[in-house]
Amino acid sequence: MTSKRERVFGGKITAPVTLFEEAEPSFAPNVIGIDCIQLPAQQPRRYFDSQKMEQLVRSVKEHGILEPLLVRTLPGLDTYELVAGERRYHAAKEAGLSDVPAVIRDLTDEQAVQLALIENLQREDLNPVEETEGILQLLALKLEIAVNEVPKLLYRMQHEAKGKVAHNVMGSPENEAVQAIFASLATMTWESFVNNRLPLLNLPDDVLEALQQGKIAYTKAQAIARVRDEDQRKILLKDAIAQDFSLAQIKERIDSFKSNVAVAAEQPPLKTQIDNVLKLAKRSKVWDDPKKQKKLEKVLADLKSLVSDAV
Repeated sequence: MTSKRERVFGGKITAPVTLFEEAEPSFAPNVIGIDCIQLPAQQPRRYFDSQKMEQLVRSVKEHGILEPLLVRTLPGLDTYELVAGERRYHAAKEAGLSDVPAVIRDLTDEQAVQLALIENLQREDLNPVEETEGILQLLALKLEIAVNEVPKLLYRMQHEAKGKVAHNVMGSPENEAVQAIFASLATMTWESFVNNRLPLLNLPDDVLEALQQGKIAYTKAQAIARVRDEDQRKILLKDAIAQDFSLAQIKERIDSFKSNVAVAAEQPPLKTQIDNVLKLAKRSKVWDDPKKQKKLEKVLADLKSLVSDAV
């Protein structure tokens, strides 16, 4: 099966060449002390699968670090900042390694962030929310605008592409930059990103957290998020995770919610129901049946008790 790395870059990390516009020379790895490496203030990845991390730690203990980390030089003697390879870095620390292989490069802040994003966007286990946020950061850096301005630009492009509004964006340098970024990623088009990924950032907090932590697929998360009743949504989310519901099962549960609401909506108000029952009882011969009279007396006593409590 073709990996994401092969799909995106054909087996080679070529995206930095596109982004930096000049081919970088190859770098041979060095062996550096792990205590000389510090984490950057902002990393694209925030969630790690604990089970996969345990597997990686066992692998590192047995085989060492097979793929070098990418670091950049910082002011000061033998001090480096991690650019790519955070999972390997944490696994090496947990495995007790004192030295790790690393490729050392001189990078600007912008280049470091771009390479970190690109490396993480290649990972098979990057969750959809982190991937979405990473692509937004990448676009913001390339366009030189704030991250929160990127979705606005993408929605303007979408509206203009659909002929809804003339924003004069499609022929702009911004549009060309967006097209170039998604062409280099090769995992989705900007149109599918707008339609399927941007809405993830507006999910209810509980659904978004489950998605971020890899507890549920994003297609299932989107379906659950459409349940307006908060209590129903929380129950469905909990059951979907615990019982590993398929998307079809989730939709069936949502349909059952809608059916219950429809049935409830068809019922007249409670006062009307009571009036109708009393009218029906007066017209019936229920009064002549001794067995039914006892039941009626009990129902009447319960009703009197409810009414007395309400007065």
